[in-house]
Amino acid sequence: MNLHNDPTRAKAYTRRVFLQHSALLASAAVTVPAFIQSSAMAMPTAEAGLSSIPGVNEDNILVIIQLSGGNDGLNTVVPYRDDAYYRLRPSIGLRADNLHILSRNGTNGAGDLGINNAMTGIRELYDEGQCAIVQGVGYPNPNRSHFASMDIWHTGELSGTGDGWIGRYVDAQCCGYGKGESGTDDGSMKRVEPPIAIGNEAPLMLSGRTMMPVSFESADLFAWAGKKYSDDIVEEHRKLTDMINERIDHEKDSNNAFLLRTALDARVSSDTIRRAVSEKPLVQYPNSNLGGQLSMIGAMIRAGLKTRVYYASHGSFDTHANQVGNHARLLGQFSDAVRSFQKDLAAQGNDKRVITIAFSEFGRRVGQNASNGTDHGTAAPMFMFGPKVRGGFHSRHPSLTSLDQGDLKYTCDFRSVYAEILDDWLSTKSSDVLDGRFNHLRVLNA
Repeated sequence: MNLHNDPTRAKAYTRRVFLQHSALLASAAVTVPAFIQSSAMAMPTAEAGLSSIPGVNEDNILVIIQLSGGNDGLNTVVPYRDDAYYRLRPSIGLRADNLHILSRNGTNGAGDLGINNAMTGIRELYDEGQCAIVQGVGYPNPNRSHFASMDIWHTGELSGTGDGWIGRYVDAQCCGYGKGESGTDDGSMKRVEPPIAIGNEAPLMLSGRTMMPVSFESADLFAWAGKKYSDDIVEEHRKLTDMINERIDHEKDSNNAFLLRTALDARVSSDTIRRAVSEKPLVQYPNSNLGGQLSMIGAMIRAGLKTRVYYASHGSFDTHANQVGNHARLLGQFSDAVRSFQKDLAAQGNDKRVITIAFSEFGRRVGQNASNGTDHGTAAPMFMFGPKVRGGFHSRHPSLTSLDQGDLKYTCDFRSVYAEILDDWLSTKSSDVLDGRFNHLRVLNA
């Protein structure tokens, strides 16, 4: 029976195997706690004697930053020459002297746009050609609910249901479970590193059918607990590991072996992650939550982890009242952290291997509200950073006079950005991951 021909049955099978072996390992009490912690489900490595995973391009890395809460795109990238902007935002509209005015030699209206004055670091990256700004990003029939819209962005599906788009990418790499694939040719499962999220829960975006992401707030807490208790537990764990390794060698390419191997690798990889994060970074990061997250990600990249996707978050950008000061503070933290991260990658010699993208679940209403803030809206800019992006503006800035019930009309479908990343950066057919084919904006110089 080839389970890869029936994705529904394959999903049930892997869960059943997981539960069976969870019971086996849980019987050893605290001996293997990492296995039954969902965030430590899997950190697979290359086969013995190999430094890479066959068939998988491990050179390129994607870092994703979620600007949680709905970032106000119009006070981030500001159309300061547009009179409609100031008519609709008489109290919170930012004047030219509160902006970084960007190069007038740019395309797609760059001469008419500036970015928030708090974004000095991103202005520097823009001037260096390492910042691409994709304007007016959204999707048809926008949803203004935080949860529903975030689900749409995370799944890459307008229904907001299903696995995460990065999770589907990992599934497609390890075992062919994409939109149009039924499995690998020989029915085996390739070993692919799961994505890593910095935070207290694994985001839907990274969650797939066969492999869960690793998620932790502190590397010190991401550790195998057995050695804390007694040498006897460590010895029993060694015996259990030897026993399972024998079974893995015997079954080799089976689904059972795949799950067992990834479970055991979780403990080893947690040690690797903690060693990596303990190293002093090559640059000084800002003392902010996002700065700390990107510092850890930079350390893991520097240590040579094979993980290809990392995830961080920053917010909340839900600025319903007294927006201007709080919004500038958040943008400043975002800008400073990204600038330090890019400097760190350059010092490591890894900057050409990494692109960083930043998104928010929606923008804000064009007009300000009575509390000098903004309410939930629709389209907003995305940011992409690194030497391999085509710096400048992409897509068109939405009109401030041709609105959809007071909201911006999107000019770029977010799935076009996803498709280009999948096709040109992660070397995976986007049509296997996304629901359809989407034109590239040519943001990447990959």
